Amino acid sequence: MRHLARPALLNPASISLLPGCQRAARLARYQSTAASSDEPATASLSPRWLSDLKAKIGKCIMFGLDPVQTKEAGSILQEIAVDWRELVAGSEGFLTGNEQRGLYRHRVVWGEMDSMGHVNNVVYNRYAESARVNWALNFAATDPAHAAQWMELMTPNSIGLILRSIRTDYKFPMTYPDRVTVLHKLRNKPESDIDHFILDVLILSELHRRPAARCVEDIVVYDYKAARKAPLRPFMVKKFQDMFALQEQAKETYGNKVQDLIRRVRKLEQNSWDRPGAKEDFGSATNP
Repeated sequence: MRHLARPALLNPASISLLPGCQRAARLARYQSTAASSDEPATASLSPRWLSDLKAKIGKCIMFGLDPVQTKEAGSILQEIAVDWRELVAGSEGFLTGNEQRGLYRHRVVWGEMDSMGHVNNVVYNRYAESARVNWALNFAATDPAHAAQWMELMTPNSIGLILRSIRTDYKFPMTYPDRVTVLHKLRNKPESDIDHFILDVLILSELHRRPAARCVEDIVVYDYKAARKAPLRPFMVKKFQDMFALQEQAKETYGNKVQDLIRRVRKLEQNSWDRPGAKEDFGSATNP
């Protein structure tokens, strides 16, 4: 097995040939029911919910707002512009800070497009691969006492991480020019004897400010010296548990912010074009 080998797409046909019990066990790796305590606040929203909010604000502005309402609309738009990654990804539990993200505003190059005029499907897996390596190495920076052991995860010298499988769901075709931010999160809270884990991956288009693809990575902890699976070291499990707690906090914090933004935009609508007897302000020669 290659160390963190380049991802290969999971072949659904190969799963269908497995015996029933094996097939159920393998498919269970990708189920998200045990991911966390609650669904994210954006689970029931359209994938374009952020752009939909901005469009609703635009409609209110075009209809006509008083100075107080105009200030509120500007405040909402400013918050969306500054915190859009946290609102989109953080509300799902992805951590967007410098110490957690794998790729940040990574440039999409022209050569990554194929004959169909969009970024080739394989490239998304390469984004996920590069971000996963950076995600793992970030622990070396945040845990300097064990930096050497964290760095060894990327080598075949001791305990390492091997990609067992990857599944990629494509949301829309990205094209050049664009940039991507790629984030990973632990699906489940790690136990003390963990020897494999699932990572959810979010590939964000910076141009469109929404997910371009989502991946699910099945990672195995492997002891290269003993040539077999092995549990993570205790200090690594502790860091993973701390990260999972931060993921849950982010999901709650930014999920609440998303719901608050939705309420504020709805209030703007109800106080402008959607109020009883509302009339659009077209301006006039005396009151432009």
